[in-house]
Amino acid sequence: MKLNDKTAIVTGAASGIGLAIAEALAEAGARVIVADIAREKGEAAAAAIRQKGQKAEFVDFDITDEAAVKKAMAALTDALGAPTILVNNAGIALSAPFLKADAAFWRKVFDIDLMGAVFCTQAVLPAMLEAKWGRIINNASTAGVTGHAYTTTYCAAKHAVVGMTRALAMEVARTPVTVNAVCPGWVETQLVEEAIDRIVQKTGRSALDARHSLEAMSPQPRMVLPNEVAHVVAMLCSEDARSIHGQAIPIDGGQVMS
Repeated sequence: MKLNDKTAIVTGAASGIGLAIAEALAEAGARVIVADIAREKGEAAAAAIRQKGQKAEFVDFDITDEAAVKKAMAALTDALGAPTILVNNAGIALSAPFLKADAAFWRKVFDIDLMGAVFCTQAVLPAMLEAKWGRIINNASTAGVTGHAYTTTYCAAKHAVVGMTRALAMEVARTPVTVNAVCPGWVETQLVEEAIDRIVQKTGRSALDARHSLEAMSPQPRMVLPNEVAHVVAMLCSEDARSIHGQAIPIDGGQVMS
């Protein structure tokens, strides 16, 4: 999986799954753009990658701001050349009962989890088509292929990401650009800790019991590790993955069978 001549943008790459993906792509030889609104963490992440002798830069932009995304992508292209890999990883996982999720709540989740991916993809796709090579990978979560109680908004947004993935894949199928989605289950990140805290607050259960309930959702049963998701993303970026196209790939220990 050599990516020595590729420039990869990974959104939400300052921590968690995004950081693991950025590290994996950099290790494969790509110049990685760590894109995040968390400047301090993002700069530290890029610096840590460079300390390994690999190539990484930090870019601060808000994926929900279409104009800012276009400006950032144009600046990156001028400085480093057109990106040929885009990983739309940034997102939020908010939960609320359906009847308590108002319009503002829905807009916030959709603006980040769906429209952020739309804006970034629209900004880089023309250059990929011109370069005659590209990889677009969306982080859709298992929420993109199944339903979970109290996360109707999140599931709807992630289902939309999967729909966009599959439809765009058909649009560009005759080009050397591939479009896929990865659908991780519960991954050992800060988001899991936040989910555990919410369960504790709402149910009074212990943190350990809450963690076990999340782990039990996987047949294995265990949390997915960030590097396991990163491995699949790196594989999808390779030349040999050309025929994997328009797919939503669960990475969840067998929880969702597609």
